[in-house]
Amino acid sequence: MKKDSRLEKVGVAGFNKPKRTPSHPTKSHVVVAKEGDKIKTIRFGQQGVSGSPKREGESEADKTRRESFKARHAKNIAKGKMSASWWADRVKWK
Repeated sequence: MKKDSRLEKVGVAGFNKPKRTPSHPTKSHVVVAKEGDKIKTIRFGQQGVSGSPKREGESEADKTRRESFKARHAKNIAKGKMSASWWADRVKWK
């Protein structure tokens, strides 16, 4: 089976496998999302900005920051894996 050209172009291992992009000027990650027949290249995450995944002994500020991100982007996260917010939530905030 021939590998999809979109996977080779962005250099990811497969569909729905996010990858860091340190040399991209603005976005920190890329993924080739696939849901059923739909395939879409999605760039997400601000370059140089860390997320704040839940961890033991985290500060109140980190907890508030994560909750604010999830509240602010809840509508877009709910759209599923074909949205950049869903991937940012999964990769940078979980």
